[in-house]
Amino acid sequence: QLQLVESGGGLVQPGGSLTLSCAASGFILDHYTIGWFRQAPGKERDGVSCISRGGGITNHADSVKGRFTATRDNANNAVYLQMSSLRPEDTAVYYCAVHFGDGWTCSMASNEYQYWGQGTQVTVSS
Repeated sequence: QLQLVESGGGLVQPGGSLTLSCAASGFILDHYTIGWFRQAPGKERDGVSCISRGGGITNHADSVKGRFTATRDNANNAVYLQMSSLRPEDTAVYYCAVHFGDGWTCSMASNEYQYWGQGTQVTVSS
């Protein structure tokens, strides 16, 4: 049975850091492109980052470049989103998702992802 679970969200002060985890069971994450998305209340779901098979290609939204990094941990069948210099506007529910393609491209278009986790809340506030 396929399962994708995000964790690591929470409340953090502006300027702080968090690392989100996306753990999989039932399939090998490193075979596929993984995307990170977020959705703030009343807003559409936006692409944040993506990482290709093997981690050779990563893309990040302009709003998070230089602050967020997507990495892989193949030993634990997981992908991480390392977030630093967090801002109140980063507050959202964060999702990871899997693109069941060949894994060699990296898109942040949500309609290219077929399987989603349940999300984890990140709140940036003083």
